[in-house]
Amino acid sequence: MLLALFQPDIPQNLGAALRLGACLGVEVHVIEPCGFPLSDKSIRRAAMDYGDPATVVRHPGWSEFAALGLGRIVLFTTKGATPLHDFQFRPDDVLLFGRESLGVPDEVHEGAGARVIIPLTPGRRSFNVTVSAAIGLSEALRQTNLFPKPVSS
Repeated sequence: MLLALFQPDIPQNLGAALRLGACLGVEVHVIEPCGFPLSDKSIRRAAMDYGDPATVVRHPGWSEFAALGLGRIVLFTTKGATPLHDFQFRPDDVLLFGRESLGVPDEVHEGAGARVIIPLTPGRRSFNVTVSAAIGLSEALRQTNLFPKPVSS
């Protein structure tokens, strides 16, 4: 299972996603271009002390990422068809989250193997992208029994 961010706009959200990936043992893939300059140095700065343990893979664009066939692409979207808790995740799923400002274009929607929505109370638009990633990743890891095992003290 891996976490993919499509053209993130906000470096702090990328940093939070890198920390999420590091803490849960999940690779984070970044599909460029980003809304900010992205370099190895900016990744380390955004991730702060979690930059080294997080595995970050960069892709120059959507077509290059999609061509790799890393697994079933599960797009989290406000236009999703299946509510999160009704969806059956698989261990090789790619959990894809769109840009904070625009989501993803039609070609990405069309390239997804599944679309999932996180239900909200009426009148609410969406969560922060990293909050959505944490909710989605947690449910996917729970369903597939891939959560890291607790370390006893």
